[in-house]
Parts: sequence; structure tokens; C-alpha cells
Amino acid sequence: MNEFPMKEKEIIYFDNAATTFKPKRVIDKIVDYYKNYTANSHRGDYDISFKVDDEIDYTRTLVKKFINAKRKEEIIFTKNTTDSINTIVFGYFLYYLKEGDEVILSSSEHASNILPWMMLSVKKKIKIVFVDSVNEKLNIKDLTNKITDNTKVISLAQVTNVSGDKRDVKTICNIAHKKNILVVVDAAQSAPHMKIDVQDMDADFLAFSAHKMLGPTGVGILYGKYKLLNKMLPFTYGGGMNLNYNEKSLKLAELPYKLESGTPNIAGIIGFSEAIKFINEYKIERIEKEVKDLRNYLVNKLEKIDYIKIYNKECEGSTVIINIDGVLSGDLGLYLNTKGICVRSGKHCAKMGDNKDDTVRISLYFYNTYEEIDYLIECLKDIDSILKFAK
Repeated sequence: MNEFPMKEKEIIYFDNAATTFKPKRVIDKIVDYYKNYTANSHRGDYDISFKVDDEIDYTRTLVKKFINAKRKEEIIFTKNTTDSINTIVFGYFLYYLKEGDEVILSSSEHASNILPWMMLSVKKKIKIVFVDSVNEKLNIKDLTNKITDNTKVISLAQVTNVSGDKRDVKTICNIAHKKNILVVVDAAQSAPHMKIDVQDMDADFLAFSAHKMLGPTGVGILYGKYKLLNKMLPFTYGGGMNLNYNEKSLKLAELPYKLESGTPNIAGIIGFSEAIKFINEYKIERIEKEVKDLRNYLVNKLEKIDYIKIYNKECEGSTVIINIDGVLSGDLGLYLNTKGICVRSGKHCAKMGDNKDDTVRISLYFYNTYEEIDYLIECLKDIDSILKFAK
């Protein structure tokens, strides 16, 4: 696609779960800010500063509509998904949970949705309960069975970053809310690929990143129900998040500003507006279908190579996880790099069920092509070259 400057490079990019290419219009929007109206936000009584505020507000409104939040004050700008989840954990649940309360996670969560809860368990002496997976898919029955009177929160990825397990978050929220359990949704891998409707799913908190959906790095989104965000205390303190203070008192600003201290990633937030507009024009439903078709094509091709092990055939995300017996995942990744193919190898900051091996992750987005997949398959068929490289 000529909308993406990186597509002009002589590489084949299959690491889209890590980050995506940026359309030219996103890049141009960022450059326009730096060239024509560089100023800080909420700081100046002059025209270009007013424009910055308007552009940030415009992006906030676009995000609100993109996930169907009730009001734009429910959209908080952060650095990334990790920052959003940490803000949720230490800005809300640090004060909400008490000793003996339980948090339900799955073992296949990204580290960003496990480590903050682990740290909170040390601070608050809460219990973390892990749900089992069956064939790399979340076991809803096991989740339901592990809910107790002490369960206060369930925190899960809507789509996992390794296996691509797609969870029925709406059903999980329904189960949880009948027992007054709050639900946190990691949407880092789902927001780029499928329609998100926070009101329909009834999520209490939701987090995702701009850079995984055509936007700039350094911009995250924290969504929360207004009544919950109102109770949340800032994770960081500083300029822009207070109305006034003196030696004895501090009065916080209203939402969303009380949770957005300091100078934000202005250029990134402004550039993100063009990424959302691009996706809206292309249609998220079209993206979902095209990625699904590409993935099915890739899996069908890989299944015909008898020495390739595919771990997540039945999952629905954009990822395909493979290994070759006798070849380290890092060696296979480096071999493919010599062919101009970009994949991810290792543990991917997460665990796949009981499988603790490193794996090669091939992750797709709508700008990938069937021809690129065909070339990947041809490279993987050259087992003699792979084994020679891996020695």
C-alpha cells in the first residue's frame, strides 16, 4: 500500500503485534505540529497554544467514538498500555482492594497485565488466582469455578499477544458484575483488529496503545467508567493535574486532566487522530476480515510443512506461533532476517499455556499480502539452509 512509507522498504514485516507501520498522513500530521504550531497544552493564552488544545480535544473525541464511551472525559491519555494498566492498578485498586481480596488473571497474559498485580499483591497482601487454558484458549468454566466471595476484580486481555486467544469479554463482564466484581480489559491486541464497544461489553476499565493501530509510539489510552475514574487517585503528580495548591492543601482538576500530569506526548496524540480516521475510513470490520483471511491462508500453507509445529491453529487473533524441532526460535528469526523477513522470536513477554519454550511469532496486519506469505513459506521450506544457519 502506497499509504505506508515503510512498505517501500525491501523488507517483509510480520511483527505487527509489536507495532504497526504508520500511514503517511499520520507522519505528516506530526510534522505539521512541529513545523507550524509547536506549543504546550493548557499553558498559553495565544493562538497556537489554543490550537494544540483543540487538536488534543479532537483526538480525545475520536477515541471516545472509536470505543463508544459515554463521554470524552472517560478517555485518559497515557504513555502506552503498560502505563494505563499501572495507573489502573496503583491509582484505583491500590485503594479499593484490601488484604485477602482476590484478583483473577490468566497465565497467558502479557507481563504488563501480570507484574503490576504481583507488585500490588506484595503491597496489599491480596491473592492472585490464575485461570487455566485449554488448547491455548481461556477456560470460561474454570474462570467461573474460581470466582469466590473474595474475588474483587478480573483482569484479562481481550485478545492475547502470543496465541491470539480471543476472549468473550462481554460474557465475562456479565458473569463478574452479577457478583459485584470489576473487570479490567487489556485491549492492546484487539483495538487494532476489531470493533470495541465499551458500553456493550460493560468493561469497567480498558487499556490500549496507539502504536499498535497505525498511530505513534508513546501514546496510550486508559478508559474507565466515569464514576470509577472520579474515585481514582493520580498515579503521578505535577503540572496540569491540579486546580490549586498551597503548603497545606491540594485540589485536583476535573477529569480527564487530574490523571494527565505534566506535558503529554502532544505530537503523538495529535498524530493519533489521523490513525483513527484512517481506520474509520478503511473500516475496522474490513481489517478484521482481511487479517482473518490472511491468517487462514498462512496456517493452511504452514500445515503442509511437516517439520513445522504450529501451536495456535484454533485461535482467532492475528498471530501464528511456530517452531522447528532442533532449531532455536532465535536462530529461525535471524535466518528469516537474512531473507528480509521480520518476525519476533522468544517468550514475547507472556506464556503459552503449559508450553514454556521460546517460539517464533508471525503477526499479520491488513497491509500484508498473500505474496509476502508465499515468500515466507518458500524460505521455511528450505530446511537445509535453516539447519546450516542454526549450527
